[in-house]
Amino acid sequence: MKKLPQITLAFWVMKIAATTLGETGGDLLAQTLNVGYAVGSLILVGLFLISLVTQLRARTFHPVLYWTVILSTSTAGTTMSDFMNRTVGLGYARGALILVTALAAVFVVWRFSGEPFQVERISTFRGEMLYWTAILFSNTLGTSLGDFLADDSGLGYSGGALLIGGLLASILVATYLTRISRTLLFWTAFVLTRPLGATVGDFFSKPVVKGGLGYGTIGSSLVLVGVLAALILYTMWRQRAAAPLSDTERSMGAPG
Repeated sequence: MKKLPQITLAFWVMKIAATTLGETGGDLLAQTLNVGYAVGSLILVGLFLISLVTQLRARTFHPVLYWTVILSTSTAGTTMSDFMNRTVGLGYARGALILVTALAAVFVVWRFSGEPFQVERISTFRGEMLYWTAILFSNTLGTSLGDFLADDSGLGYSGGALLIGGLLASILVATYLTRISRTLLFWTAFVLTRPLGATVGDFFSKPVVKGGLGYGTIGSSLVLVGVLAALILYTMWRQRAAAPLSDTERSMGAPG
């Protein structure tokens, strides 16, 4: 069953928009609404599980459903990372190291499961479970990496975004000019788009005195919701336009 989207430029634009919204949305719940990281994580992980179960039960690709799960992993990843790094006190570097290890463990299990790494070939329940587990850990890891670059590395929000943007550009060049595994490049890019979203989200929402643009979590989240909704509608329109005609539609359009 084909339940995952094609990997195109539109996919990556939507991924960055969703992960950026995940950063501002997670901060909106935990900080602006003062829910806290622990309770916020429980709420968002619960929403992730609900959306994931719905996705796993679906039999075809639904853009709204797919990107809802992506968004829920981003928001849950934001609060989970902040809970580990700030509330528990692990710090960004140590938290990122733990999450890198966890993600590597998922890939090892995936490697020996017999399921294909290529996302275009995922067609089983077990393969999709591994796919979504890797995505949850990669988005949580991305939040820690983004916070580390923005706060601990001295690069700031704009500097961190420029660094990650440069790495993603290098991956794009490698895709067309080298024979490096496309699967390796895909997952590397997937991980890196999360810290890009984290740093861009913080850049838009944080106060000017802290190096941001000062739009706040509410304003930034509303703008990103609009951008992501527009892209999802565009994807649905493209999907509908590319769908084959039914027998009834063909007979109605056939010349008499």
